[in-house]
Amino acid sequence: MFEIPLETLMTKKVRCVSPKTKLRDLARLMAANRYSCLVVTEKKVPLGIITERDLVKVLAEYPNEGPLLLNAAELMTSPVTTMHKNSTLLDAIAITRVRKIRHLPVVNITGRIAGLITQSDLIQAYLHILEAQHEVIQRSVAERTRELNDANEHLMALSLEDPLLLIGNRRAMEVDLKHVHYAALRNKTPYSVLLIDIDHFKQYNDHYGHAKGDDILKKVINHIQQSLRKSDRVFRYGGEEFLLLFPDTMLKDAQQLSNKLIKNVHDLKIPHLKSPFKRLTISGGVCYFNPENNTNKPWQEVIKSADLGLYKAKKGGRNRVAISKKQTPRKNAA
Repeated sequence: MFEIPLETLMTKKVRCVSPKTKLRDLARLMAANRYSCLVVTEKKVPLGIITERDLVKVLAEYPNEGPLLLNAAELMTSPVTTMHKNSTLLDAIAITRVRKIRHLPVVNITGRIAGLITQSDLIQAYLHILEAQHEVIQRSVAERTRELNDANEHLMALSLEDPLLLIGNRRAMEVDLKHVHYAALRNKTPYSVLLIDIDHFKQYNDHYGHAKGDDILKKVINHIQQSLRKSDRVFRYGGEEFLLLFPDTMLKDAQQLSNKLIKNVHDLKIPHLKSPFKRLTISGGVCYFNPENNTNKPWQEVIKSADLGLYKAKKGGRNRVAISKKQTPRKNAA
């Protein structure tokens, strides 16, 4: 049910404006038509988005008439997050949740605006699904228990959040990374990923106990999140492994940020008697995706490359970041 294409849910009547449209005209247009947002386009290709909150914020900061002369290009949120019209309801829920956005322009295969999805649209679609499920269940009392169990299992499988750490889980990571990858190919923009692993975490759990291990995972992830930029995202990849996504980030910048994270965790001085460092440390593997020379490289290969870098960092002594430039099989290094 969650695989409904966005094309069937989106609002097709989208009000688009030129990057040169003045704030005064934007405000009048939104007020007269009760628009919650306007999409800034050039030759029907989305460049940015302007919401009611954007206008209120600017007008509040500048009480005089000065901001009325600003144009859409100076006010819009850019680059704008878009989705293809063949993407699904689940994809849209994941992207809006992870990136905390309320309006999502929908584009066609050429990248031109085709429609708009809002949080209200997603909620309404979700409620329709629940109503349909309820009607199916009510058809037969004998089938009620089976239908409820199936629905619960399905919703658990579609969960996008790790219950312990309250960050995106592996499914959310796959949806977000896939979207960033295809956007990079379409817009010719790079991105980087960092795959990290807590060093000797099995030994930590064996020595301190799993409850203490869970507490340490929370502490490390909270500390990492505080060190990230607003555009970066962190997901639980599995166990004590985490994937960090750095959109529109060159290799040099990704390396600097990754080394900073490694050092910050080291400087926390969390005791780990079973580690040669006598404190908790992490290792990481970085992969940089450049669409200019990797047009045929799938997003799964980006993760594999980061994984190889992680293996290289562990083999090199841990508590460091590494990049792998050749494909070698991964070996188990706890």
